Amino acid sequence: MEVCTIGGFEEVGKNMTAVKTGEDVFIFDAGLYIPGIVELQDEGFQKYAENDLRKFGAIPDDRVLDELGWSKNVVAIIISHAHLDHIGSVPYIAKRYPNAKIYGTPFTMQFLEAVLEDEKITLNNKRIVVHPDSAHFIKGKSDNYRVDFIHTTHSTIQCVFPALHTREGVFFYALDLKFDNYPTLGKPPTYYKMKELGKKGIKVMVIDALYSRTEKKPGSEKIAAHLLEEAFSNIHDKNSAIFVTTFSSHIERLMNIVNMAKRTNRQIIFLGRSLAKYVGAATKVKQCPFVNQIKILKYRRQVNSFLNKLEKERGKYVVVCTGHQAEEGSILDRISKGETPFSFKPGDHLLFSSSVIPISINILAREKMDSRFRRLGVKIQTDIHVHGHGSRDDMRELIRMTKPKHIIPAHGSLEQEAPLVELAKEFGYKLGETSHLCSDGKVLEF
Repeated sequence: MEVCTIGGFEEVGKNMTAVKTGEDVFIFDAGLYIPGIVELQDEGFQKYAENDLRKFGAIPDDRVLDELGWSKNVVAIIISHAHLDHIGSVPYIAKRYPNAKIYGTPFTMQFLEAVLEDEKITLNNKRIVVHPDSAHFIKGKSDNYRVDFIHTTHSTIQCVFPALHTREGVFFYALDLKFDNYPTLGKPPTYYKMKELGKKGIKVMVIDALYSRTEKKPGSEKIAAHLLEEAFSNIHDKNSAIFVTTFSSHIERLMNIVNMAKRTNRQIIFLGRSLAKYVGAATKVKQCPFVNQIKILKYRRQVNSFLNKLEKERGKYVVVCTGHQAEEGSILDRISKGETPFSFKPGDHLLFSSSVIPISINILAREKMDSRFRRLGVKIQTDIHVHGHGSRDDMRELIRMTKPKHIIPAHGSLEQEAPLVELAKEFGYKLGETSHLCSDGKVLEF
């Protein structure tokens, strides 16, 4: 078994790993990386070609597979979940592997279809929808393979840990990692299946190491629901504007925001194309319990028309919008720069049900935007949030259950991944022998 660490091993984003066994190659995830952008901006990427995205470092450099002679043997592209740092490059690179079928859960695949439609991209790769906690068999040149799609929790819905069964052993792909035993939408992770595979024996595991330095658990989504309840209880002025911003992909969080917003007896308006894409995808797979309680406006003209109305009727609505990372072109960014018909006034409320992604450009952009709003007298509440990446304790639990022979940390800079190597020493792993700190484009042979 050979593993190529294509992307996401030196940075947060553009996650992509390839596994070769016999003559067959499997790709796991193909994500985007653009600093400061967590969601596709309202304008999308229509103006960029694949070469431009490569030049800007926005997509993984999968050309390493050409150099290895693997490209022509890719039989499957397996997507773990619907976040753009895992699925966002599929529209641009899947065509390089015309014989590869794309596999993902119903929500993940529906979101991919929405992106393809929005960006006016046609993919000829066959798409296969797989359900969480199911198994699927894939025919290769060398063998027939079984892939288990093990349900796990994260900050979007229908996430899975794919486990590829080969004659050379099991490859287990654990991106992204967070164990929530008390989710407010869906069920807890399928621990028994992870333990079963641990007893059978796992050869190699790629594991989310983003918060491997953090001991404190991020907490269940139930905690986020309580934080939202408290945040809304701090709003008393019936005539002030109320804005809430969070990750567009976080369907569970959006549900909890809607549940709290309903208590205000205001109309709930979702603004932005990113929100429309994710909510639309969830609705199509019957995973959006709040869709009939909201109104979604996604086009610029619709949004500006509503914001003009909101300027005069600020006490009538709760607005959920994009912009929590101060992404250029997002709703909040444009409001903060005076580019919309709506302006915040003293006493208006802005709730950030999110954390700042720990990249310097994001941190600086948010500081500047928050400063602009505070000068206007906006009442800002931040960190009404539990993040979607597990702590060291979650990583310990996963290693304890699965007992992989080899561990490869991923989903961060080398500095962010190194603490997982230290943690693995608790279980007897040795750097360079059974734990492997990798850079992008490296090939490991097991």
